[in-house]
Amino acid sequence: MSNLTRRAISGSVYVSLFIFAILFNEKSYLILIGVFGLICLWELSKLIQLKSIIPYLLLPISIYCTSYYISKNGILAILGITLLCAIRLIFHLYDTKNKYPSSLLSKLDLTIRYLIFPFSFLALIPFSFGSYQSDIIICILIFIWINDSFAFIVGTTLGKNKLFKRVSPKKTIEGFLGGWLFSLVAAFIISKYHTQSNINLLDWILLASIVAVFGTIGDLIESKFKRQANAKDSGTLIPGHGGFLDRLDSLYFVAPFVYLYLHYII
Repeated sequence: MSNLTRRAISGSVYVSLFIFAILFNEKSYLILIGVFGLICLWELSKLIQLKSIIPYLLLPISIYCTSYYISKNGILAILGITLLCAIRLIFHLYDTKNKYPSSLLSKLDLTIRYLIFPFSFLALIPFSFGSYQSDIIICILIFIWINDSFAFIVGTTLGKNKLFKRVSPKKTIEGFLGGWLFSLVAAFIISKYHTQSNINLLDWILLASIVAVFGTIGDLIESKFKRQANAKDSGTLIPGHGGFLDRLDSLYFVAPFVYLYLHYII
């Protein structure tokens, strides 16, 4: 079986499982997010050499509590903590001298603020307007997949200028702009067919832009961790694609920014 065939089959299974869990009901979606989060946590722990059971206990607790019990003020505080971590990691992309995280405490802090809290906001996105609305998270996934796909297509065909060569040599500025452009096209199409009155065309354009920009940054940050660990992929669970962390790095990194826009700006 060729690598392209393996990628197509495993990618189809992954996407189908995601869409089925989202559409079935809110519990199946939360369970899937929890399972995917635990797998990503396991892969991240290998990359940063963290041996602790604490994050595996905190992840399901965080997803469950943020979805059902934590107050709005509590969610806002967690959101602020998470966004500060995202800013810290963006600066880390430019740090060529220091390895992060290095201590046990910093590794635990990273798993909580870089992965556990973002996965909790990923679980919250369909509830941004109160009740569970599966179409919202599906639209965000569409933006992610279109951005990734066309960034790759445009980058491999037209790409000449490297986006961040030291961290990810294959990414190009042309690919980044191509993914962003087609995400905007998707936003325009979605605005014509989506029935959620709370979200207008400008909102969809801004959401697509948030996904394109911060999703790319999320991918670069995960690439930095892999480079520090001298690893090509985060795992091998998705044949032809690498690990779950490789596939979900853009989605969970962008989740707090999307939730911020949906819940506090619209």
